[in-house]
Amino acid sequence: MSSFDLEVVDGLKLSEEHRALLRPGEPVEDENGKGHHLPRFFYAVPSWPKAHETPLTPHFKLAELMTVDCREADVLLNQFPHYVPCAVLLIARYLEDLRREADSVVFVGANGGYRSAAHQRNEPKSPHCWATAADIYRVGTGYLNDEKSITKYSEMAEALGPQVFVRPYTNGDDHLHIDLGYVTVTPRDCSEA
Repeated sequence: MSSFDLEVVDGLKLSEEHRALLRPGEPVEDENGKGHHLPRFFYAVPSWPKAHETPLTPHFKLAELMTVDCREADVLLNQFPHYVPCAVLLIARYLEDLRREADSVVFVGANGGYRSAAHQRNEPKSPHCWATAADIYRVGTGYLNDEKSITKYSEMAEALGPQVFVRPYTNGDDHLHIDLGYVTVTPRDCSEA
């Protein structure tokens, strides 16, 4: 169990149906043809109430980073437990830092946090599959739906460290995408052997 009382599971030991959708440890290529391995270790989230009460940081609950829509595979959308890669703690920490720098609440959009490898919006594979990306649609009372607002918070996010990637604004963007790349986490009490 982690310090916030969620069971850590090895994705290779999940049911065949879940393994087919989550593809734990499987090699994939990103949009640039670079190879990565999908996450293997997940937190087992037993219910939505548990997700809403589980803090990742002082101001971000797990539920905020795992809300998806009907483009998610049915078994992953409608059945519990849900499985969220352990690296979700990393993006939450950076979102907490961004919140502190902005001195305001940071809102992550639906589909803006973790999306499984089976989610229809993840071709080619995106850091969202690793739970290391977030799409921010609002900071405080301001919506990020124009170049000026997105650029302002992009600069704040980039200043958090060289490991933070911020997707440049393109015409029509309605959110700020930040990610930490293709990070996988192996919890201390787990083995990759």
